[in-house]
Amino acid sequence: MSHSAATAPPTPTAPPAPPGGAREHRRFTLDRLDLTYSPYVYIAPFFLIFGAFGLYPMARTAWMSLHDWDMIGERTFIGLDNYTRLLSDDYFWNALVNTFGIFALSTIPQLLLALFLANLLNRTLLRAKTFFRMAIFIPNVVSVAAVAIVFGMLYQREYGLVNWLLGFVGIDQIDWDGQTWSSWTAIASMVNWRWTGYNTLILLAGMQAIPRDLYEAAEIDGAGQWRQFWRITLPLLRPTFVFVVILSTIGGMQLFTEPLLFANGSIIGGNQREFQTLAMYMYEMGLVNLNSAGYGAAVAWALFMIIGLMSLLNFVLVRRAAT
Repeated sequence: MSHSAATAPPTPTAPPAPPGGAREHRRFTLDRLDLTYSPYVYIAPFFLIFGAFGLYPMARTAWMSLHDWDMIGERTFIGLDNYTRLLSDDYFWNALVNTFGIFALSTIPQLLLALFLANLLNRTLLRAKTFFRMAIFIPNVVSVAAVAIVFGMLYQREYGLVNWLLGFVGIDQIDWDGQTWSSWTAIASMVNWRWTGYNTLILLAGMQAIPRDLYEAAEIDGAGQWRQFWRITLPLLRPTFVFVVILSTIGGMQLFTEPLLFANGSIIGGNQREFQTLAMYMYEMGLVNLNSAGYGAAVAWALFMIIGLMSLLNFVLVRRAAT
């Protein structure tokens, strides 16, 4: 038989797919999609909530600040006129000074006291540490309204406990809510009492993350407790301390509830605006005076920019001080 007459060998064919081949392929595709897109699904609720209650109000407020806007419905685009008005508004500058004054009297002593208490609670020789750690957080759990009522009674002019104690050292009665410096001091003491324990626990958590071996080695080398604190605790506590400083800065610059309750609900903060903060002035312009909502939005954005600058400044200062 000739070669041309020979039949070609049969072409090999792929084996038939197993019965579950399509199902396995579909499962593989779903697993790959799950690994690729499921993380975005998990974090989507946060971004949806932040967009609805954070990003959109910020964008809306920025748009309002560029208008002569009232709550009745009249809106006129005026550009940056509201921000220009801030520069010549005595009430705005008064609220800014009050905010910084109360912030200085509350945040700085609060952070120093929190650092001292955290270091004290972190010592291994302290007995009943759990009890003291729980007790120091109690002021933060108490309602701010109850705190304001108690401190309002303490700082009463005629029958307040503070004036009664000052009388023993020959100091005349002080009208705590009638003068700038005295009202700042009273409100700052309220803020310090309520938030010192909160910051203490955050700093304490940061201190407990520091390896104990470092302290033991330093003690063997003859370093005392103060030198250990300065050379070991503070440098390694820097990230936590920066976080606490920024958090306290944001809270201090947004102070609203304490001075409002101290003024018995008066949004102007005393008869002569002695302790009206920027947050209170923003509320007054944006919600109390219905015809100046656009200007109130400008105050809100000015406060936002001030908080950003203050947080950045404190971040830089703390980092440099800890190095």
